[in-house]
Amino acid sequence: MALQLIPLIKVLGPYLTTIATSAIPAFTAKSAAAKTDPLLVQQISELQDAVTKNAQSLHVLAEQLQKVIASAELASAVAERQIATYKLLVIGSAITSVAAITLAALSLL
Repeated sequence: MALQLIPLIKVLGPYLTTIATSAIPAFTAKSAAAKTDPLLVQQISELQDAVTKNAQSLHVLAEQLQKVIASAELASAVAERQIATYKLLVIGSAITSVAAITLAALSLL
């Protein structure tokens, strides 16, 4: 059984320290002074308010980004239609030019 876990331990070895350092404080008990410190409580509430405001700002930013993407897609569709129109105009003018050159060459003969 232990032999089967050795490759797993070798793979997870470099990550165990980061996992332990981030997980152990979550399971340790807080001191009573830290729980009742009014400054700490105020800082926590300020941080929570800041996180809430950041989440709202991100929501507004995401909505604006969706509008920008939608308008960019609309503009690209308009540009594609214009390019198709310009291609047809170029092809038509090229055909007209070739016909004019041919007519001029035949009139010289």
